[in-house]
Amino acid sequence: MEIDHIIRRHALKNALDYKGKANPKALLGKILGEHADWREKRAELAKKIDIIVNEVNKLSIKEQKEALEQEAPEMLEKKEKKERDIFAFLGINEGENVVTAFPPGPEKYPHIGHAKSLHLNHELAKRYCGKFILRFEDTNPKLVQGIFYDIMQENFTWLGVKWDELTYASDHMDLFYSLCEKAITAGNAYVCSCDAEKIKLSREKGKACECRDRSAEENMELWKNMPKLPEGHAIVRLKIDLKHQNTTMRDPTTFRILDQPHARHGKKYRVWPNYDWQNAIIDSETGVTHRIRSKEFELRSELQRHIQSTLGLRETSTYEIGRFNMVGVESSGRAIREKVEKGELIGWDDPTLTTIVALRRRGFRPEAIKSFVISTGISKAEATLTWDDLIIHNKRLLDAEADRHSFVRDPVELWVKGAPKQDVELNLHPTHRKGGRKFETYDLFYVTKEDSDMMEEGKMYRLMDCLNFRKQKDGFEFDSLEVDKYKKHGEKIIHWLPKSDKLIDVEVMMPDKTVITGLAERGVGNVKEGEVVQFERFGFCRLDKIGKTNTGDVKIVFWYTHN
Repeated sequence: MEIDHIIRRHALKNALDYKGKANPKALLGKILGEHADWREKRAELAKKIDIIVNEVNKLSIKEQKEALEQEAPEMLEKKEKKERDIFAFLGINEGENVVTAFPPGPEKYPHIGHAKSLHLNHELAKRYCGKFILRFEDTNPKLVQGIFYDIMQENFTWLGVKWDELTYASDHMDLFYSLCEKAITAGNAYVCSCDAEKIKLSREKGKACECRDRSAEENMELWKNMPKLPEGHAIVRLKIDLKHQNTTMRDPTTFRILDQPHARHGKKYRVWPNYDWQNAIIDSETGVTHRIRSKEFELRSELQRHIQSTLGLRETSTYEIGRFNMVGVESSGRAIREKVEKGELIGWDDPTLTTIVALRRRGFRPEAIKSFVISTGISKAEATLTWDDLIIHNKRLLDAEADRHSFVRDPVELWVKGAPKQDVELNLHPTHRKGGRKFETYDLFYVTKEDSDMMEEGKMYRLMDCLNFRKQKDGFEFDSLEVDKYKKHGEKIIHWLPKSDKLIDVEVMMPDKTVITGLAERGVGNVKEGEVVQFERFGFCRLDKIGKTNTGDVKIVFWYTHN
């Protein structure tokens, strides 16, 4: 079968599967998988795919379906496909009580890694008609910042997640204290007054300090006195096994003294539980049955189960998954904070970051973020991904939704001698919202400097959906209007705007923080802040703000989303 026909069949099928827009990259992989003989001609194949996909994507969905029915009706046959249950490995039975939780620390702006754990736990609860809890783990007053309680809730709501219950670990201090006293009384915990270095060495060597042999009565008296001691003078440790293979289990710290006002409780408490103690107890207290979290907590799972078992609490089923890293993206909260303070990043919403605020400001859809993070899978293997992996999910949504507009970067004037006056109307969207973009054209246009510089004498070019012209020694000359003539003799289709005082000044912030300037059609003035449009032959861009030029004219600032 001729390769062009094979490409067209697959392009039509792919377009119908994805709201009328075929994806060239998806086709390239599929066709190379089926036709290995084309692998040595990969570049030529990619060009063919781009041309045919462009033609297919110009058709309406109805036209695409009719074409596929005529050319390859067998590809339209619907095959029953059972949706894969990504949570099947948990072995949860239908009707079983399921309560999940997502417990962030209100310490920084959430990023795409948070989104994965958030969505997985939320979807798990929904899958079994269970309950989803958002819990702030805020028992380290030195890290907690009050502003992030609201920021995180706003970010998670924007991501499309609704929680059934909102809790704060710091609201359960009386419970933490009472269970600590229970452990001390039972001889399962003790107050240690050794310095940090001595404790570290004793854990490394597996040797007990003298504090470990105190009686329960002595430990209780010391515990009661802890709120009066200076920071660092005493901690509470669980008595487990100083020679345990899992070093986390070697008499870990459960409480410490912290002299720092809390964002919600001020100076009410000075003795604070550590992560493992509060995490294990709150999971049980709030009825959490299952939790999916990142692999960094894997060694701590044994300790948290031990805490629950020792205290007679119901154990939580946890499953740790591998993290994913985005190539070239800074993810450390400490590093980001330092770069923001030094001016190396414009803020937590810098376009190079994958914080939720940055992705939102660039124009990524919450549905695309969800689709992307879930597609990375539930396994213990670490994964390294690229921006392209995320973009492909967002592009499908924007292709189907975003209005099209004309934008000419670095504009230069083009006079086409002999060009007729025309009323040109272009579509706001190729498959719906037909028309709507009206232009009055004559013989003066704007094109990009790049297009102007590349034109060669004697060759025919086309101003897209407008007219054909040729470059001559003394300038540019009108040739014809018909697109068919261009198809036979033309060199390149060029993007344009008519010269007019109704055009709008536009700046586009690129991901590398360079700024591109140009002119856009007047219809861009109707775009609302936060809306994403496609600047044809440039890329998707989100309107960030509307301002003024030095001369008082309207200037609109966009952020580049992706191509």
